Amino acid sequence: MSKPHNSLHLTLLHILLLLAAAMTTSAPSPWPVDETAPLITFLELLQDAALATFGSKDFDPKFYIDLSLRFSLPVVEKAFNSLPKSRNGTVPPADLEGFIAKYFRSPGEDLVVVHPPDYVPEPEGFLPKVKHPGVRAWALEIHALWKNLSRGVSSSVRDQPELHTLLPLPEQFVIPGSRFREVYYWDSYWVIRGLLASKMYETAKGIVTNLIYLLDTYGHVLNGARVYYTNRSEPPLLSAMVRAIYSRTHDINLVKKAIPVLLKEHGFWTSGVHQIVVRDAHAESHCLSRYYAMWDKPRPESSTIDKESASNISNGAEKRQFYREVASTAESGWDFSTRWMSGNKIHLRTFLEKKKGIPLRKEQKRNPKDITTLKTTSILPVDLNAYILGMELDISFLAKVAGNHSVTKHFLEVSKAREKAIRAIFWNETKGQWFDYWINDHSSCKEGRLYEDGKQNQAVFASNFIPLWIKPFNSDEKLMDKVLRSLKSSGLLCHAGIATSLTNSGQQWDFPNGWAPIQHMIVEGLALSGSSDAKLLAEEIATRWIRTNFATYKKMGVMHEKYNVEKCGDYGGGGEYVPQTGFGWSNGVVLAFLEEFGWPQDQEIGC
Repeated sequence: MSKPHNSLHLTLLHILLLLAAAMTTSAPSPWPVDETAPLITFLELLQDAALATFGSKDFDPKFYIDLSLRFSLPVVEKAFNSLPKSRNGTVPPADLEGFIAKYFRSPGEDLVVVHPPDYVPEPEGFLPKVKHPGVRAWALEIHALWKNLSRGVSSSVRDQPELHTLLPLPEQFVIPGSRFREVYYWDSYWVIRGLLASKMYETAKGIVTNLIYLLDTYGHVLNGARVYYTNRSEPPLLSAMVRAIYSRTHDINLVKKAIPVLLKEHGFWTSGVHQIVVRDAHAESHCLSRYYAMWDKPRPESSTIDKESASNISNGAEKRQFYREVASTAESGWDFSTRWMSGNKIHLRTFLEKKKGIPLRKEQKRNPKDITTLKTTSILPVDLNAYILGMELDISFLAKVAGNHSVTKHFLEVSKAREKAIRAIFWNETKGQWFDYWINDHSSCKEGRLYEDGKQNQAVFASNFIPLWIKPFNSDEKLMDKVLRSLKSSGLLCHAGIATSLTNSGQQWDFPNGWAPIQHMIVEGLALSGSSDAKLLAEEIATRWIRTNFATYKKMGVMHEKYNVEKCGDYGGGGEYVPQTGFGWSNGVVLAFLEEFGWPQDQEIGC
């Protein structure tokens, strides 16, 4: 069997580099985090009682898991156990409301509103390409939202961490908004892009410092800064944040501080349960990565939802696997989408089966909208591997900046191997897209597999075009021409932006929703290419997205988490919770687009 290219010399180098990184890491968390800690277990019981008592209408399980205690847990538990309860767990509503008011602080009370030190109402040199007075006034209102979304951790979280699910962080930060009261990993990239447009460099650095702290403390950047998020990460974009900040500030100290932890993060995503070895049609092996949460129970922040979803799964092992799939899908950031559901017939055959003449096997066709068919851990996602390729290129660049030429050279070699793997496993020359690769979840994760077209999920998702964001692909002129034609004919380009998929499943990462990060990655990839047609399409998509954000804001006075791309001026819906406002990454992408493309004085802004 051939050796995987991007594992050449990797193990020894990682050991040496990670040892060096470990010497620079911060002290362990003062309260070792355990997702099954008594506080989490108790708050899940409270969640159950609240659902039984108040009903499902407007019920948000995250509200209850984010409560902080006024008294020690034994005192609160004793009071809870003394409440009158019926056989089905309901409590008289007035009694439960009174109990919560007496023994808990509301979600968000363990945070403090802070004033960003680098915020000014109109920064010097702010969005010079925006000439339209109405658009400029709106952009300044979005800029002002950074004040509303800036937070710090209260002293009580540091002094009495056992009373909180919020984790202490060293610096202030920007939250997404609404129910998302804590810092989130991949959201932070687009928040930072907006902060850079707002000239708020110190606030951007503070966010990166917090993520570095989480990576140092827990071994990976958490999904979010809560105890219950320590079991998973999110799309790995920390290196992209550091590089974006460096491009504006040339802060070499930030680069030097980041490199050791970026090496640690690379190891997290390219080893253990996250790494899969596959073989292509030429029997050449490649290392690729997948999402895989270290968790096989209901997500604490959505415990009641997950238990309801699993209620018809009787087998204990299958139920635990379902919970792992749910948590792993949350790690992807795309929670939830038909992209991860086994509704398509996926043809599976290993290299050894091919040699022995064993015929293709097919998975049983199942309901593509049934969340219990999630197969996220059996999928090699094209976007995740594009992000890791970007990370490898970033580390190589940042190491060069810091004068570490051996790391520069090594990660340049590693990036070439991953680029080759992406071209061999995900790219479809006929379709002009990169497709997710489904592996056989009934066999060993380390088993070599023969790549063949039937193993690609050829359904159309916006993720099929995310590799455009990465330089080796957007700089390939011949490939760009194919991808551009494919994108234009894909059905994803809508009146108000790029749809996430073509399936209207009721899940939020499906049609007709459009999301700010998806728009930004595809638009920026098109704009960075050498193709004039691609640049024109990039500006057209950005214009549509700015218009729908503007129209919705003028109608409702808020920025939304997601938008309905079928209709200009309409926000998105679906999923586990009601539409959220605020909103960190939407604000960031609008400011980034306006910085890049501007808005002429004579160009209409309405839908």
